[in-house]
Amino acid sequence: MTNLPKDPWDLRKVLREIKDNSEDYHETDLEIDPDAEISGVYRYIGAGGTVERPTKEGPAMMFNNLKGFDNTRVLIGLMASRKRVGRILHHDYKTLGRFLKDAVENPVHPVKVDKKDAPVQEVVHLATDPDFDIRKLVPAPTNTEYDAGPYITCGLVKGSNPDKTMTDVTIHRMVLEDKDTLGMYIMPGGRHIGHFQKEFEKLNKPMPITINIGLDPAVTIGATFEPPTTPLGYDELDVAGALRQEPVQLVDAVSVEESSLARSEYVLEGYIMPNQTMQEDINTNSGFAMPEFPGYNGPANPAVNVVKITAVTHRKDNPIMQSVIGPSEEHVSMAGIPTEASILELVDKAIPGKVVNVYNPPAGGGKLMTIMQIHKDNPADEGIQRQAAILAFGAFKELKTVWLVDEDVDIFDMNDVVWTMNTHFQADQDFIGIPGMRNHPLDPSERPQYDPKSIRVKGMSSKTIVDGTVPFDMKDQFIRAKFKEVPDWEKYLK
Repeated sequence: MTNLPKDPWDLRKVLREIKDNSEDYHETDLEIDPDAEISGVYRYIGAGGTVERPTKEGPAMMFNNLKGFDNTRVLIGLMASRKRVGRILHHDYKTLGRFLKDAVENPVHPVKVDKKDAPVQEVVHLATDPDFDIRKLVPAPTNTEYDAGPYITCGLVKGSNPDKTMTDVTIHRMVLEDKDTLGMYIMPGGRHIGHFQKEFEKLNKPMPITINIGLDPAVTIGATFEPPTTPLGYDELDVAGALRQEPVQLVDAVSVEESSLARSEYVLEGYIMPNQTMQEDINTNSGFAMPEFPGYNGPANPAVNVVKITAVTHRKDNPIMQSVIGPSEEHVSMAGIPTEASILELVDKAIPGKVVNVYNPPAGGGKLMTIMQIHKDNPADEGIQRQAAILAFGAFKELKTVWLVDEDVDIFDMNDVVWTMNTHFQADQDFIGIPGMRNHPLDPSERPQYDPKSIRVKGMSSKTIVDGTVPFDMKDQFIRAKFKEVPDWEKYLK
């Protein structure tokens, strides 16, 4: 054991820091139904992202009065604003990608604590208890009236390989199917939890896991890295430790041979069963799972992994169920910022000094689109921008569109970015399509019937580069109008 900080980082510490800022936080005691109503309300208040309009950026919301659940709360939208994420991580929101890149390269490993120092184990419910039912213990919301059921959308799955030499944390969509059963969708390829699970299946053994809910965003965002930035064997909890310069605290689970995050609000313990699957929407037969980041209702999977829950532990004092709307800007923060870090990690090595900054905007859900700000020093740099785009595709295989812009463009202002397409761009030479590549299977255009010449199987895509940079030898013809600098301009608003 190690000496523990007096005020360690967790979700409650984050909320204490932001609760007095109305732009960041709002809570209500009005009764609300977790079945579709929470997301229905928050859609108007602060979801953003690719959610159906009308929506907007707004504060995180804490719902204190849940229909059917006493003495518990639901938090939604904590990360649904990049500026708020910057404030939470105590860093400039415009350079969060580099902040995370540096954290990956300077890991701080987790530490194990005693059960007495683990608030998430203050209350323990075992599956052997006569009235055990996760549907009554865990206030998981449904996003829409068509969801396959209540979903855990912000649960960090922690698991290890069979010989316990490697461990990993990953976020998956998980639906509450029965009193002790979850359906978990593990996307094929690339996820380390899936790799470990396949090893357990070969041994025909159940894989012990913990599902950790209600976390410091440093943990949640740091856990969403993917290969090649965090290769097999890299524990993404090291990223959160580096971001906070404080190790994440772990505790031994009460019912499985795995550890959980000691300062979570809820933990579900259990096993991914070997060689077992089930219909995701077995209780509704709606055909839908839940809304996913591209903005569409994800189709229910006919064969999700079966997770048998052996215990639920949680804090004693009004535990917080943290939830995410799949297409909201919260997903953009969770998926997009680590993707920016992955791209920067690769381009900084291959073409140092040429990519100033990277932003994965809400229009791509954090995964499908990136904007790269390019620096050209001399005529020999012409073309380096397109090399950067190719590197971005290599850093993250699910990326579909790369937009290249110059240093005078604000990459966080989509009007400024699209302006380049109208003034710096000729489609016959600055639009590059690369057919027949792999992409994210949740993009509904990636079907053979949409483009039979290039898409042989679902999940293939043509990728796009939009080169909105000015040719170096013509830069003097593309100088933006200069306005007088007035340092005290704000006095005119008083």
